[in-house]
Amino acid sequence: MYMAELASGVNLSLMDEILDKYADDPTNLILILQRAQGIYGYLPQDVIELVSQRTGQSLAKIMGIATFYGFFKLKPSGKYEIMLCQGTACHVNGADNVRMAITQELGIDNGQTTEDGMFTLHEVACLGCCSMAPVMMINGETYGHLTPDKTLQILRQIKAIEKGEGLRILVGEGSCGVAAGAAKVEEVLRGHMTTTDSFTVSKTGCIGMCFLEPIVDIYDGDQLLHRLVNVKSTDALDIIKAVRTKNFKKVEKLEISPEDEHFLEQQERIALRNCGVIDPTDIHDYIHRGGYKAIEKALHMTPEEVIEEVKVSGIGGRGGAGFPTWFKWNSARGSEGNEKYLICNADEGDPGAFMDRAVIEGDPHSLIEGMLIGAYAIGASRAFVYVRAEYPLAVERLELAIEQARDHGFLGDNIMGTDFSCDITIKMGAGAFVCGEETALIASLEGQRGMPRLKPPFPAQHGYLDKPSNINNVETYANIAWIIDHGGAAFAAMGTENSKGTKVFALTGKVKHGGLVEVPMGRTLEDVIFGIAGGIKDGHEFKAVQMGGPSGGCIPASLKDTVIDYKALTATGAIMGSGGMVVMDDSTCMVNMARFFLNFTANESCGKCVPCRIGTTRMLEILNRICDGEGQEGDIELLEQLAYAIKDGALCGLGQTAPNPVLTTIKYFRDEYEEHIKNKKCPAKECQSLLTITIDPNQCTGCTLCASKCPVQCIEGMRGAAHEIDQSKCIKCKQCVDLCHFDAISVE
Repeated sequence: MYMAELASGVNLSLMDEILDKYADDPTNLILILQRAQGIYGYLPQDVIELVSQRTGQSLAKIMGIATFYGFFKLKPSGKYEIMLCQGTACHVNGADNVRMAITQELGIDNGQTTEDGMFTLHEVACLGCCSMAPVMMINGETYGHLTPDKTLQILRQIKAIEKGEGLRILVGEGSCGVAAGAAKVEEVLRGHMTTTDSFTVSKTGCIGMCFLEPIVDIYDGDQLLHRLVNVKSTDALDIIKAVRTKNFKKVEKLEISPEDEHFLEQQERIALRNCGVIDPTDIHDYIHRGGYKAIEKALHMTPEEVIEEVKVSGIGGRGGAGFPTWFKWNSARGSEGNEKYLICNADEGDPGAFMDRAVIEGDPHSLIEGMLIGAYAIGASRAFVYVRAEYPLAVERLELAIEQARDHGFLGDNIMGTDFSCDITIKMGAGAFVCGEETALIASLEGQRGMPRLKPPFPAQHGYLDKPSNINNVETYANIAWIIDHGGAAFAAMGTENSKGTKVFALTGKVKHGGLVEVPMGRTLEDVIFGIAGGIKDGHEFKAVQMGGPSGGCIPASLKDTVIDYKALTATGAIMGSGGMVVMDDSTCMVNMARFFLNFTANESCGKCVPCRIGTTRMLEILNRICDGEGQEGDIELLEQLAYAIKDGALCGLGQTAPNPVLTTIKYFRDEYEEHIKNKKCPAKECQSLLTITIDPNQCTGCTLCASKCPVQCIEGMRGAAHEIDQSKCIKCKQCVDLCHFDAISVE
């Protein structure tokens, strides 16, 4: 036996599993050294001697191999390992000048490490990025099209960060930020930088305040100094000058208002803890915030202890029904068979929901770490993320994060020197809402049509490839690392008796401040809609909120004090769902809203069972008839009859919940249905077939504004004279109503 801990601090026991598995086969010698370097970062002399003892190979032979292959290192590398490409393309494009800039700046040559242990330089034959020559790679991140100036800028920025001297400029580049122009803002910011600047410019994910994008945050270390909102690319130079001089008067007009800051102050962010704070393309940002400590902790626990901690937390699946996460994990672990699978449902097909997208775009490593913990708990060595193809930026960032996690030893074989191995594969959906149902998702993973099957058996017993499988959604996994780090009791301390922890909502619709909101369970709808989102915009009245997407229901304003937890929301006829929260005002027709959701679910029905396939179609036909002014006495009762038949007879959750929007709107807004049917009127003045738009000749001044903007040219009249609308052409868009400054146009 040998002592596990030597004076050098090298823990030789980390080699036990590897040597037990591979030492008897001399052809595995290079593999053993590769695994050893993956654990220690280099090949310590004590480890080389141990390998010699256990394999029976001479020390000279092992040293000969270790010195022959350029991959192996006999000395610790610096914190930042620079791999400078010396390939032909790089050589002819000026790699020598880049090398000279590095050596002059750092005072090291090939194979050397700076005295402070910060940088190591390695010249490599080729990095395979010839189209970007000259190229270098620092800790797995590639920098191309290098010049001496650009190289010095990169190195000096790293130095500044390490010394805590430089400021960080973070540009919010989730999908919403990019759509608002954030990528251009970042590009222009970088373009104004010089080699003497000590600050950095990086991207981050969505902070949740979508109504203020693009957002630029300026940090000193971990302290937020300034949050600039509604930033344009033309503001970039002023921002650079402000950061350079630390004088922010020129950008005061961009500072977030105290009222808007209130949006975040009322939240408790766990699943979103890193979104908008870290660079999602840099694993080191995640590690700096404590990332991958939870999986390290979990690997020192038994799988049963991990499941127990999740049980104590009380977390329910955040994908819809809130089923206890620990129970699903425990069922999969207890199922027979050595081959098991862990699956992440990132399909997020609900209209109005974008929580999972934001997490993957802004903090992909939290998903990876949560999945690793789940895989360890159930005994799975393979995991899949089933993600919407409509989320290209999320897929791109997740692919990069998985690659970085592999490079750092968090994915793959013998993770952190243990016998736990696991890898993650991304599988993209092809546009089918029903694949959000777990058995349909599994069918899609297997390359089949995404059609649900009867349960039991449940996926925990017979899932992917008929093997035990566990499925949770992105938000569920994003909470897991926090739970293991802080303990299940800390998570359970938030929320209500029935619903523990926090919940993320995509808050959209007729609110002043839309975006992502994470609050402890137990807050009321009014707290979120009026307290965080600032209430209803444009002076309208709050009418209802749609919860749970197409499978949810509409909760009226009279129930705005409803507590946000699974039991309370279900009692209203709605559901928590994945977290879509669409707010409606008095201009929204609830009959038309029910029709909208029925149209969606009817189109998305997989067609496997008759109640869903035929029933939703019949309900949609009735709703179309009512909204077109052709409703009949008895239609409301027929809708209810069909709805309950579908709920009782449909095969899967999609069909069973599809009637919810109709049932809740009938329950709370029956008078609107009756007005449509009996009087052929739409009280909200939204259903186009029931509207007539007219111009009052006594009020019209003949300014011609409405006529000039009409998309179908249905308004006629001479300048200075009253205008008229050709009803045969009018499409009831109501644009003229909004444009008229004289209140001459009315809708009946």
